[in-house]
Order: sequence, then structure tokens, then C-alpha cells
Amino acid sequence: MSKGITSRVENYSQWYNELVVRAGLAENSGVRGSMVIKPYGYAIWEKMRDQLDKMFKETGHENAYFPLFIPKSYFSKEASHVDGFAKECAVVTHYRLKTDANNQIVVDEDAKLEEELIVRPTSETIIWSTYKNWIQSYRDLPILINQWANVVRWEMRTRLFLRTSEFLWQEGHTAHSTAQEAMAETRQMLDIYAEFAENWLALPVIKGAKSASERFAGALETLSIEAMMQDGKALQSGTSHFLGQNFAKAFDVKFLTKEGKQEYVWASSWGVSTRLMGALIMAHSDDKGLVLPPKLAPIHVVIVPIYKNTGELEKISAAVKIMMTELKAKGITVKFDDNDNNRPGFKFAEYELKGVPVRLAMGMRDLEAGNVELVRRDTLEKQVVKQVGIAEYIEKLLIEIQQNIYSKAHKHREANTHKVDTYAEFKQIIESENGGFVLAHWDGTPETEEKIKEETKATIRCIPFDSPEEDGVCMYSGKPSKQRVLFAKAY
Repeated sequence: MSKGITSRVENYSQWYNELVVRAGLAENSGVRGSMVIKPYGYAIWEKMRDQLDKMFKETGHENAYFPLFIPKSYFSKEASHVDGFAKECAVVTHYRLKTDANNQIVVDEDAKLEEELIVRPTSETIIWSTYKNWIQSYRDLPILINQWANVVRWEMRTRLFLRTSEFLWQEGHTAHSTAQEAMAETRQMLDIYAEFAENWLALPVIKGAKSASERFAGALETLSIEAMMQDGKALQSGTSHFLGQNFAKAFDVKFLTKEGKQEYVWASSWGVSTRLMGALIMAHSDDKGLVLPPKLAPIHVVIVPIYKNTGELEKISAAVKIMMTELKAKGITVKFDDNDNNRPGFKFAEYELKGVPVRLAMGMRDLEAGNVELVRRDTLEKQVVKQVGIAEYIEKLLIEIQQNIYSKAHKHREANTHKVDTYAEFKQIIESENGGFVLAHWDGTPETEEKIKEETKATIRCIPFDSPEEDGVCMYSGKPSKQRVLFAKAY
């Protein structure tokens, strides 16, 4: 086995970057800021996508697809929206190349587009221009559409999965007849994201509303789920936006009410991206590699035979075949690694690196005794279990592993969440090595929020839904405050 990955304590950022590459999840491509998602990484993303897609459809949403290219004029119709994305937009200006006198490929200036096209950073504008054709009366509402797509945001500083110029995501775009219905949709989708994060990613999250300065461009309200990584920083893991009538007014999308009046449509949008892959890695993994929650692991169980000759391998393989049939019958994915190019020790390290939840090893002594050696990835505990009933045992063990990974992450968050009343206390925690979440009073002004951000690099992650009203004073300005908000440094 080659040299291990850098320790989290030694260099957390380097640990993350090395782990993504060494575990075969993704790598940098020949295009600046864009990544190649490798088969093992994509298999995890597919599991995320499939489960979320199921949850969306269970709540009445349908999938559709809209164009990658958006006319520039569409962006200018919603001023705050274009301001929010202007610096990140990639623009298509020509539609053809040609060969010059020196036999070099150049842009054909005679092929300039009449109107420049924006490569999709998000789809509100193109979708609402389409909804204008779909909506005439209250009978056409609600429209509950989701899109699985790629988007481009021209990031200057990139990191695999967490921030890349092109990434995969889903974006929901819904249209409603009332503000109440649109806001209920906004909250419902945030709850779905939270359920997915906690029950599949094994990631405890805090639900809340963004401050005005942290809202999505063009939204009246942005809700988010915030998760803590092992280094104490926050990662925004999903957002849901109440768009009011902003986009309906921008694109003149009206409907005839039951009373016969013309009114503008109310809207929501919501999304999560391959950034969830970064959350999965940073929240649970260790210095040996990935630690994957079983619900998202491409392989639940790997079986490694230990043998001296072909005859022993044949006997072990016969017993393994029976176990594999029993495991697969319970929906457990299993791999039998009888490749003789690598020794068992190499394989053990490789599957620890890839985060396979359960590893089984069987030699002739195990076979004769009716046993198998089992190692669980989350704790690295080793035990000897009987071959008979192994499928039932592993089925229960996978549930236990899923719960244990969540519990460990939850305990970490609780141990690193602090209430403070003074700015000195706040800075001491935020600037400490472990960082963490800080619940503190804020006077509600963007000026104070910006000053705290400038001085500490900490931002208001959200105003938690479960934060009770309490009389206090802003830790920075001393002005009155009715509620604590959640601060942290973030990715």
C-alpha cells in the first residue's frame, strides 16, 4: 500500500483533497475549475439523486428539463437576481470557429450572436419565461417542477465537490396561486432536505432562515440547513427560497383567479448539489479514508478470501457464494474480491479508504469452524461471527452503523456549539483551532453583520427555527435583540 493520506489534524484541507482523489471519487480535469466525477464517486451521487428524486415525486413533483443557455435579456428583467450572479456568469458570444491564415483555430467574428447567451448559473429566468406560456388561470396551478441538471458559476477559487465552476444539482421551481401556498412549499422542501441529510447522509442539521444579506438573489426569504464539519466549520447543505411574485412580475406571469381577477403568480425554488458529497466526506471520514453511511455506500459488504492455493480458494468461494446469495436477497450489495494481484492486507487498506461499511475475511480455518472475520468501518472493531445467519446479522449491523455515524456527528456538533453573550467570547471561540457554531444575539442590522464578518470571517449561517425568543443585547453593538442567531466560519 502506498503512503497514507495526510492527517486531519496536520492539515485538514490537504486531508480532504487527498481523500477525494485517493478514494477514487473525483479528480481535476483539463478545464480550469471543473472536475471529473469518477465511477465510485458518481455511484454515491446516484444514490443521493435517486433517493431525493423519490422524495420529490412522493410530494407531487415532476421532472422536466430546460435549456442550458439563457438569453442575456432574461437576466436584466430581474435586477436583484442579475446582480447576485453577474460576476459568476459564463457568456457565449459566438457560434462558430474557423482556421486562420496560420492554420490556427480562432473565433469567427462573422458568427457573432445577435444576443449573447448566459450558460445556466440557475434557471429561474428561463423557467419563468416558459411558465408564462403554461399558466392562464388558477386551474393551471400549482406547477411543481424539478430539474436535474448541471450549472456553471465561474468560481475563482475551486475545491473538488465543494466549489467548482461546473457542478451537478437539482433545482425545483414551483408556481402557486397564493403566498401562503408558496411559503408552505418552501418550508416543505427544506424539511425534505433535512430528512434526507439526517436519515441518509447521517448528518445532523440546523434548519433556519437566512439573514437578508445572505438570501438568494431575487428571493424574499431563503431557508437553509446548516451542518458542522469535523473542523468546526459550517457547510450549507441545502436551500429553499420563497420568491414572492418577483419573477412573475419580471416575466408578466399572471393567472385568472376564481373570482375572475388577474393576479401575479407566487413562486418558490429550492436546490441541493454535489456539494453534498463534500459534506459526506468532511463530516464522517477519518485518517484511514472514507466512512460512508450504509444507505449511501455503493458497496455494503466486501468479502476478501485468504488462501494459499487454488484448491483453498475454490472451497472458500463455494461458502462465499452461499453468503452472497443470502445477502443479496436482503438488498445488501456485496463484492467478492478474489483478485490475486493484491495481497489481503492491501485490500483491507483499500476498502477502508473507500469506506465500505462491512468487511468480511475468510481463510481455511474460518471455513472449517463455520466462522467469518468481520470488521465494521465506522469503529474498525473486529469480531468473529458465524456463517449461518450472517445475512440477518449484517442487515441489523448496517442499521446500527448508520445510526452510530449519525450519533457521532451529532455529539461532535453538540460539543462544539456554544452560547456567548460578549464579542470577546465570540472571537475567542471563532478564532480557536476547533471553531464551531456560536449562538449569539445580533441587532438585526446588515451593518453589524458585515462588521462581524470583516473582523472574524464568521457569518450568520441562519436564524434557527428552534431558537426561542429571549431578551438580550447584540454582542457587537449592545443594541436590543430578541433572539440568538447561528454564527460560524463556513465553506
